Amino acid sequence: MDLDETDKQLIEALQGDGRLSMRALADMVGVALGTVSNRLGKLEENGVITGYTVTLDADKVGWEMSVVVGLRIVKGELLPVQRLIADDPRVFAVYDVTGEMDSLVFARVSDRDDLDDFTKTVLSTEGVERSTTMVVLNTVKEQGVKLPK
Repeated sequence: MDLDETDKQLIEALQGDGRLSMRALADMVGVALGTVSNRLGKLEENGVITGYTVTLDADKVGWEMSVVVGLRIVKGELLPVQRLIADDPRVFAVYDVTGEMDSLVFARVSDRDDLDDFTKTVLSTEGVERSTTMVVLNTVKEQGVKLPK
């Protein structure tokens, strides 16, 4: 789906504040209320907008540590292992990657004991050959997907 300027303005406005009403969006973008409704419907229908959500501050809700884990996975087991790991509520992203590792896992844990449990349970899943865990010391930037320029 090709996005025109109106679509882009609507998306950017919602990314700034996902609670904006359709009337507020119409005023901001300078289009009719019906146009906003139709455009958002098409963006949702075409999978451009996949949902509306709340963004939480991980520290304030009890996720004290973020970790990035590189995994080497047994040949032929990649997708089943990734799906199993992705089911853990501490995991917020799983990626196939090129290079030395087969997969990258991004997770949040509540403390050292939780990291120990995560390492000994989730990261010891059958099919994982090797894992390399890195603890995030400081988050410089973290945000959702933005529109390309």
